[in-house]
Amino acid sequence: MSYLTSVLDKSPIREGGTPEQALRESLRLALHAEHLGYHRYWFAEHHATPQLASPAPEVLAAWVLAQTHRIRIGTGGVMLRHYAPYKVAETFNLLASLAPGRVDLGVGKAPGGLPASTAALAAGRPAVGAFDQQLHDLEGFLSGSLPADHPHANAPARPVPASPPERFLLGASPQSAQLAAELGWRFVYAAHFDGDPRNIEAAFSAYRDLSTQSPLLATVAFAAPTSEAAARHLGALRIYKLHLGPGQTVNLPSAEAAADYARQVGVADYRIEETHPSVLAGDAHHVRRALDDLHRRFGVGEFILDAPVADIDARLTSLELLSPAPRAAVA
Repeated sequence: MSYLTSVLDKSPIREGGTPEQALRESLRLALHAEHLGYHRYWFAEHHATPQLASPAPEVLAAWVLAQTHRIRIGTGGVMLRHYAPYKVAETFNLLASLAPGRVDLGVGKAPGGLPASTAALAAGRPAVGAFDQQLHDLEGFLSGSLPADHPHANAPARPVPASPPERFLLGASPQSAQLAAELGWRFVYAAHFDGDPRNIEAAFSAYRDLSTQSPLLATVAFAAPTSEAAARHLGALRIYKLHLGPGQTVNLPSAEAAADYARQVGVADYRIEETHPSVLAGDAHHVRRALDDLHRRFGVGEFILDAPVADIDARLTSLELLSPAPRAAVA
């Protein structure tokens, strides 16, 4: 099958391990992914999460860019609601100047943490505008195309790289897909949060109506020598969707985190829905066949593979089993 495969890394901290170990393991995985022929390696953004060591993916990206040579490195993604678009543009223009042709800027709308960390990130800053406007401003700073009457039109985001960062919007709705297309950005459907085929089809259709670029699909994909080993490492994955009101939902990793989120925002009337993310797990043949099926069904040109497993040896094995490189090259 003809599609690209890439990696999403949340820098999980294994039981009994330390954040320092988790970050070193992320570098080791990125180097191995480059050797195996993966196209991109992205870092996620999560705040105040004891099990994860990646609150600043742009910092991790810079560190890994300095120690790799070919693979594209980026974020999956920067949670734009916390930051000034101008600063994000400066940061990624600088990264793209340091590593020409290898920098990806993936942006997401989610908070990446509970309200307490969101409030701490917002401390001392004026209220931010709507996400859509933030994204338009970010594109304006990156491309130097802000309208003349924009309040920050006279503040260019320098340095201006010869090869700008490639831009991606992460989402799981037709609205996000349409916004990405309108801006000329690539769209990444987050099937690791919502794997409903009907929703994937709706988002991809909205994107293709306005863009000639191919959408990407992010999904949990983990391979082991046997299906039993994969199930043992992966466990029972669940996503808990917190419904706070009409159109207000947040995805959390546990029912306890969802309840804590509602408490921190002061909402007593809420509903928690347990959902099952899209999970491709088993031996290599099973997972590859599942990716092939998704490629055929939705026309996916590139997969972003998320393996939420902390065991470094198991993650290395999964990378090898799903590697785009020929088997002989892996050996």
